[in-house]
Amino acid sequence: MNRPAGQGAANHLQLDYARIRAHSLELVRGLSAEDCQLQSMPDASPLKWHLAHTTWFFETFVLASLPDPPGVIDPSYKVLFNSYYVGIGERHLRAERGLLSRPTLDEVLYYRRQVDQHMHRTLADCQPSTSLAALVTLGLQHEQQHQELMLTDLKHHFFCNPLRPAWCADAPEHTSAADASQPGAYRKFQGGLCMIGASDQHFSYDNEGPCHKVWLDPFLLGERNVSNRDFVDFIEDGGYQRPELWLSDGWDWVCQHQSQAPLYWQRGPDHGWQAFTLAGLQALRLDAPVSHVSLYEADAYARWAGARLPTEAEWEHAARTEPALPGLFGEVWQWTNSAYLPYPGYQPAAGAVGEYNGKFMINQMVLRGSSCATPAGHSRPSYRNFFPPAAQWQFSGLRLARDA
Repeated sequence: MNRPAGQGAANHLQLDYARIRAHSLELVRGLSAEDCQLQSMPDASPLKWHLAHTTWFFETFVLASLPDPPGVIDPSYKVLFNSYYVGIGERHLRAERGLLSRPTLDEVLYYRRQVDQHMHRTLADCQPSTSLAALVTLGLQHEQQHQELMLTDLKHHFFCNPLRPAWCADAPEHTSAADASQPGAYRKFQGGLCMIGASDQHFSYDNEGPCHKVWLDPFLLGERNVSNRDFVDFIEDGGYQRPELWLSDGWDWVCQHQSQAPLYWQRGPDHGWQAFTLAGLQALRLDAPVSHVSLYEADAYARWAGARLPTEAEWEHAARTEPALPGLFGEVWQWTNSAYLPYPGYQPAAGAVGEYNGKFMINQMVLRGSSCATPAGHSRPSYRNFFPPAAQWQFSGLRLARDA
């Protein structure tokens, strides 16, 4: 599971709890109840549901574990806001979360306030390096994951509206810095016997360990993430019409969806590229990192460029030895060519919390780094994000690799 916090964690935990919970509310500031009700596809959830589910997590796993737990606030919430914890009990169908007009947004916000009151009293007596402190830390990290999902889901919800509404003018993707280094620039890594995975010194999810040794042959890793300008060149060279560039499943995906560009791209009135962003429809920023590409698109681009995607071990080794490499964090999640599988010696945590990561180790691919939508302090070299290869609605991009 997660690793214990350090000395003084009780005081820090109270501050962290207040700060992180407040940020979730900041993300919905200015949005209407109707905005928070939208569900544009089964993979995306309404913002109202995210606000309730992260609260349900603290009520279910933290408050209910106390020697004298407070009463359940609403028994129906146990079903409505359970995500995938089969050990907890019945769950509402994921694809129908957008049909939950009740409880209302105001009722969900009231639910949050009630749980927060109980949590603040609990944290006042919480001692550092205890199982309770570790569980609260896990809950806060879980909420930060959902804060990123709130932005990616809202972007997809708004994209489905022909009015193309904006979330805010200074959305993180609109203000992220671009890197202008040459597309063919690579950094060489000698490889060898390397340590991969999280240590016990700081928080990590269970899927980030155990720390273990891997052998890496010498390799090259791109100095930056692939840009929109780079990807336009791929499109103009017929990248989406050339089956030799695509994995078999990827080519089937292209044909089925008639894909011709990354998600959220469209041609403008002058036939130039535009992209829908959280700040609304914008002219495509050519030097910004390409985003919202599937593993299939990332792999096809890499083949077209005479390169490949890095393995997750190569990416992590590079991030640990060259942490100043531009764009590793804060731009886009970077697809790797590694399937999401357990590390040697991996054991999921006991109980329902153990369902958090381990049971998804099938039919998923690993992404590394973090994106412009990732909350501050929620990224690290060992972090393993994972999605199915066709997923596009996350801020997913790519960085090229080659054999040395």
